[in-house]
Amino acid sequence: MTPLPHEIPPTGRPAELARDAGDPLPLIHTLRTTLRIPVLADLPAWYAILCTDRSVYMDGPCTRDEAFTEFAASVGSWLLRGFGAFAVEDRATRAVLGFACLNMEPGDREPELGYFFLPQAEGRGLAFEATAALRDWAIANGLPSLVSYTDPANTRSNALAARLGARRDLAAESAFIGTEGEGVQVWRHFMTGER
Repeated sequence: MTPLPHEIPPTGRPAELARDAGDPLPLIHTLRTTLRIPVLADLPAWYAILCTDRSVYMDGPCTRDEAFTEFAASVGSWLLRGFGAFAVEDRATRAVLGFACLNMEPGDREPELGYFFLPQAEGRGLAFEATAALRDWAIANGLPSLVSYTDPANTRSNALAARLGARRDLAAESAFIGTEGEGVQVWRHFMTGER
């Protein structure tokens, strides 16, 4: 895929400013993954998910422009909210496996733990490992609540939420009835001291 002008990483002083802006942001290590702030070089992996049928449960597939806008919003959330997207890398190969995000998008009623991974990450427990670490980081850093919004038909995503210890919140789901979120499952991640 040939990068479009707005997808090409900057050079010179703008590249230094972009790097420096990301330096104080969190870096989370697990046994097999590293969660770091996404950079423009991660766009091919982002597109491989959002611009394909892999995103059908997220109202996709997206166009490349729509996916870029979502990428920019997820990364920009760090400046607006103090949390946002993480690229998930394989620690051994440094290959991007997918993304785990703390989001607060239009229509969300509270912070969301979202996750989407490439096929090569499936079946190895890497999504669980990375999202469990991000959930723990969110709790340790004072997010007041955390949910995952999933499509009822997305059995893999629902199974991951359950494996993370989240439980369906039927009261929160009922708040979506009659809105554009109808049919959304809300999985509540329990904060310290809850259960």
